[in-house]
Amino acid sequence: MFKKNIGIKISTVIIVSLFSLPTFAQSWAIPAEMKTRTSYIPFTPSTAKEGEDNFTKNCVSCHGNPGKGNNLKSLSPIPPDLVGKVTQQRTDGDLFYIITTGRGIMPSFKDVFSEQDRWKVISYIRSFNKQYVQVLSKFNPLKAKLVKFDITYNALTHMVRVAVKATEKTGTVALKNDFMDVYAKRYFGRLQLDKGTVTDKDGIAYYKFPSDLPGDKDGNVEVIASVTDDSYGEVTYQTRMKIGIPTNKPGLTEQRAIWNVVSKSPIWLIVTYTSCVLFLGLFLLYIVFSLWKIRKTGTLKNL
Repeated sequence: MFKKNIGIKISTVIIVSLFSLPTFAQSWAIPAEMKTRTSYIPFTPSTAKEGEDNFTKNCVSCHGNPGKGNNLKSLSPIPPDLVGKVTQQRTDGDLFYIITTGRGIMPSFKDVFSEQDRWKVISYIRSFNKQYVQVLSKFNPLKAKLVKFDITYNALTHMVRVAVKATEKTGTVALKNDFMDVYAKRYFGRLQLDKGTVTDKDGIAYYKFPSDLPGDKDGNVEVIASVTDDSYGEVTYQTRMKIGIPTNKPGLTEQRAIWNVVSKSPIWLIVTYTSCVLFLGLFLLYIVFSLWKIRKTGTLKNL
């Protein structure tokens, strides 16, 4: 009897959990400091139109056209219609965080849209809410140049330490509670180091650096840090650090490759291309010569 009851309880828990998965999957653990973020760009019909263009290209395939109910219902969880109550009750910071970080089937758009473009998408989403009243950020774009980065590396722990501060007239200000990502520059893009995190009260964040990441022949790696702050906006900094594994391999642009300059393109490609051009040129000359002969023949007959 006891085993039977235990079995029923376990089954009940499993069934309830299964039915709760879609609801759980739709919840977002958004950091408190991100929820209060607001746009420094005024939402206007112009920004909404620009946001609509990006939304149509990147978001409509899953979320559908706002208010049309044609969101993709075959996905789990179902992407919400963004004019719905659940979405419109979220703060601007919520929406910005969701678009930026993504999760599960929702992709991250931080490398697809600039910060301004992300806010413009939100401007488009808000254009369907007649009750919405925008609260503007106090951000001043000119203040971005005041931000300074200090990036160091601990070879024992393989940790990259990033400290970010702004030098104001009143003194040094730590960019605390700000979302920051760190990348290593690669041939075809950027490799994210560890997960994006929030800076502490001193404007510092730590990231695990892969111990086997190759650098150039001297071990140099291009490190990129990007931080987003309400007052200073999105600021990116790049520096070269000798923290990778020395790799004495010729760069992709130093070898013969299809995407390289002519002098370093594969021989077979150069020969093929040249042959095609010569053949086409000779073929055109043959056509011109044939037309000339036909015209000459016609002229002789008329005589």
